[in-house]
Amino acid sequence: MKLFRIPMRGSVLWAILTQLLLCRNGVFAGNGTKACKLGTESSSQRKVLERLEPLAHRNLSVEVTEEKEKYTYVFQLCGDAGGVPNAGVIQKTIDSQDKPTIIGSYTSTEVIGGSDWVMLLYHNGDKYDSHCNQEERKAMIMISCNKNTEAGNFEVILEDRDRLKDCFYLFELDSSAVCPPVQSQLSAGSIILIIGFCFVAVYLIGGFLYQRLIVGAKGMEQFPNYAFWVEVGNLSADGCDFVCRSKNREEAPAYRGVSADALDEEPEERDDHLLPM
Repeated sequence: MKLFRIPMRGSVLWAILTQLLLCRNGVFAGNGTKACKLGTESSSQRKVLERLEPLAHRNLSVEVTEEKEKYTYVFQLCGDAGGVPNAGVIQKTIDSQDKPTIIGSYTSTEVIGGSDWVMLLYHNGDKYDSHCNQEERKAMIMISCNKNTEAGNFEVILEDRDRLKDCFYLFELDSSAVCPPVQSQLSAGSIILIIGFCFVAVYLIGGFLYQRLIVGAKGMEQFPNYAFWVEVGNLSADGCDFVCRSKNREEAPAYRGVSADALDEEPEERDDHLLPM
């Protein structure tokens, strides 16, 4: 007797394949920068790590020659570099079947961030054979801002092992992930003006085309709402004349001119007082 029956085997198969594909792309495996384990968990370091999210799940490698030996260094952010479990940076000898050397592990991470750079440190690497008092290796990756690339060339700067302790490998990487965000140079007033100019341009161009092609207007009448704007102009001129002019045109002048005819007239002689009473 059948207790269970799966009616849609194709759907189940597609679901399994989808999950395998997601795991391959790193959606479930690693979960970005959260796979990194900080030596001392802090929100400030976690925020710096989140800035590096675009670099997650990428194997970045470089080949170098040291003392007649050729090595390949592989780096991955918060992931298994070269497929080596828990390894953030590894060193592989080219043309050799030797086990890769773990330079640093992302299970012991430290991170320091600036405005346009991030210093990533991986601790708990494999121990030196004879150098540095056989202490564990440590990788330091200096990630600098470069707006032109998301992940530049991974480069080896130096291996400092000529000391008794605190030896390290120093790497360098350019990335736009650590660049500061570009702040908008436009103020709110500028944005409003740009929007206003756009509306005016649409109004003028659209109105002109309508008057020209649909109405068939010619000359100045092609201007949208020409009669309205002419009236607005006249009213604005009258208002300006009324407000800005201080002279009262209704008031009579204080002094009136005398006509030339009045000046030419001889004064009338008044000699009535000379007549005898």
